[in-house]
Amino acid sequence: MTKERKPRTRLVHGGTRRSQYGEVSEAIFLTQGFVYDSAEAAEERFVEAGPDEFIYARYGNPTVAMFEERIALLEGTEDAFATASGMAAVSGALTSMLRAGDHVVSARALFGSCLYVLEEVLTRFGVDVTFIDGTDLEAWRAAVRPDTKAVFFETIANPTLEVIDVAAVAEIAHAAGAMVLVDNVFATPVFSRVAEQGADVVIYSATKHIDGQGRALGGVILGTREFIRKTVEPYMKHTGGSMSPFTAWMMLKGLETIDLRVRAQAASALAITEAVRDHPKLARAIYPGHSSHAQNDLVQRQMEGGGTVIALDLAGGQEAAFRFLNAQNIVLISNNLGDAKSIATHPATTTHQRLPQVQKDALGITPGLVRLSVGLEDSGDLIADILAALEAV
Repeated sequence: MTKERKPRTRLVHGGTRRSQYGEVSEAIFLTQGFVYDSAEAAEERFVEAGPDEFIYARYGNPTVAMFEERIALLEGTEDAFATASGMAAVSGALTSMLRAGDHVVSARALFGSCLYVLEEVLTRFGVDVTFIDGTDLEAWRAAVRPDTKAVFFETIANPTLEVIDVAAVAEIAHAAGAMVLVDNVFATPVFSRVAEQGADVVIYSATKHIDGQGRALGGVILGTREFIRKTVEPYMKHTGGSMSPFTAWMMLKGLETIDLRVRAQAASALAITEAVRDHPKLARAIYPGHSSHAQNDLVQRQMEGGGTVIALDLAGGQEAAFRFLNAQNIVLISNNLGDAKSIATHPATTTHQRLPQVQKDALGITPGLVRLSVGLEDSGDLIADILAALEAV
């Protein structure tokens, strides 16, 4: 499957490996190890395995390899490494390349677990981390140093939906010789082409839109073949963060429909934003794909769509937010996103609850903020459910 094929075609056929039985749906190779024809063949494979030769499930597996090749074809990178979760991908990408004394510049607005990796784990082992306002290019210029090894950010921040200028930050980082690592979950691989915009390493929680149906944890790290196989793979295979074959098979099935799902979800997100944004119970409604978003011009330049997540800030604070959440009949209260089912989350008391209040204030995570991941339900039903919940506040 070549990169000249359209993305939707790559998502259905890319990376397919068929056995001698000629199966239509990809096979699940549920095996932890592989048999060699001879002792000499085993020795040779451990020296250098070929593209369709495998050693052990932590190192690679035919089903996992299909998923890696397919997502790399979609993203436009040379290679990918599939991981057990999104956080295994974040921590694996960063930890595999960093050493004591290295310097990292990161946007401050991050998912709570990403902050933990940067603030607690990396600094514990001697990595110097500087946090900045990721939307401020002058802050990036001031923070990046000649010894900066990497910069890290979410293309769309969780949960306040600020958007970072990927190309501009990449230019600043590359001028100093630093690598650009981006968590692209909210932007999705459907709407965003960050590798073309200067990202060296792209990270996804496959748990979100790639699976898209709430079935399994997974993650993936994408980049050059040298980075994936010489830096990431040795670290991941020895520390055990690889994706299971069954999970990879589910992710392959998810990739077949991700383009259709994400576009439908984004259309609903835009319709919901338009329907509720002037509601008196809301202090603000934030959606990157709507013209009211402060960075909508950047979104239009950088992405094909606004994503699947809306942030609604209830004017009455936490009490109003809780009443809103509890009054909904279709939208579920949970902490995932990118699912076929619409899901609402109160970040201040769940995903970002460990942050000190001063940090929540700085990031804009107010007591009234609700993160709404728009699913595949009828948009009219969702609008009616959300409006009714707002009236119940």
